[in-house]
Amino acid sequence: MAVPYARIIAMDLLNTLVDKGLRRELPTREEALAVLATSDDELLDVVAAAGRVRRQWFGRRVKLNYLVNLKSGLCPEDCSYCSQRLGSKAEILKYTWLKPDEASKAAAAGVAGGAKRVCLVASGRGPTDRDVDRVSQTIEAIKGQNEGVEVCACLGLLSDGQAERLRSAGADAYNHNLNTSEGTYGQITTTHTYADRVETVHQAQAAGLSACSGLIAGMGESDEDLVDVVFALRELDPDSVPVNFLIPFEGTPLAKEWNLTPQRCLRVLAMVRFVCPDVEVRLAGGREVHLRSMQPLALHLVNSIFLGDYLTSEGQAGQTDLDMIADAGFEVEGAGTTTLPGHRTQAGGGCGSHEGGCAPRGDTAGEPAGDGAGVPAARTDLVAVRRRGAGTGLAPNA
Repeated sequence: MAVPYARIIAMDLLNTLVDKGLRRELPTREEALAVLATSDDELLDVVAAAGRVRRQWFGRRVKLNYLVNLKSGLCPEDCSYCSQRLGSKAEILKYTWLKPDEASKAAAAGVAGGAKRVCLVASGRGPTDRDVDRVSQTIEAIKGQNEGVEVCACLGLLSDGQAERLRSAGADAYNHNLNTSEGTYGQITTTHTYADRVETVHQAQAAGLSACSGLIAGMGESDEDLVDVVFALRELDPDSVPVNFLIPFEGTPLAKEWNLTPQRCLRVLAMVRFVCPDVEVRLAGGREVHLRSMQPLALHLVNSIFLGDYLTSEGQAGQTDLDMIADAGFEVEGAGTTTLPGHRTQAGGGCGSHEGGCAPRGDTAGEPAGDGAGVPAARTDLVAVRRRGAGTGLAPNA
């Protein structure tokens, strides 16, 4: 039987992208857009091709990361996607700063579950100097009790000198996501700018911290918006790129934005891998909600995930994550293994970190032809507000 002409064209595209990925060569925008437009019939070919690039630079290793929400809710920023935003009616946990010993205890649960990195996150526009002192004490407590653990901070916009102070306290990385393309950034928040975020990433890099910056998909954005932000991330050159999929919390402006299918999520991850071939690509928030039973396929594209729960929502059981990794033929990355390829670490790159941002609301929304007809059904039954772990009296999920 003859191979359909469209399949031949798709395979030519994928072969080109694999060759570029193995050489660390940037694809064209047209090639990146073509990945997002592939059909369901071509999806496994897309995953297999991007998987070759993933294995070239990261083998079959999966890095585990663990989130500790140091301060939850009551954020003064108006990011449309966020359950902690100004005016949010989402019924999430709300609490002020955890004490260093409380945060260290929460972090220890993640490390015991296999996490190599702990990500310390606090809601808010950015830290005060007193907040930096508090987080520095927390970093020192975690490092003192967990030998070899990496610590990433995610505290919002940084002021002069704060990145250096976090580095001196022992922080390995700093996370601040671009969230979406520069052209649509004003549609998701009005309380800070895209340029503010880029500047914070630059501050972290200048201080010697490993930069982590990513995005979230699923808010009705166009393919062009996704390609724009991923190309911007490639230029910014963080060591890790977390890819989040919007969790449409009730009580937020985007509660009705159920735009994703598992197939769409896999295409987005594949596109990110082709554009950022040798970077730690992390599967972050929303994977359980949108990838569902197809999560194991995503391990062929990403080399890093979060273990357990997220900031304000629950993830699947930590042991289920570990079983999924083993059953799919992958292995958990050990503490003694360097995450990034040698050419990146020799160039001064660090380790890479945390969860993420958002995507544009946009009026140009539309699923590519390959995602099938109709609007995906809202799976609100899969969105569980976090009620355990940090800030509660219940045991964490790790």
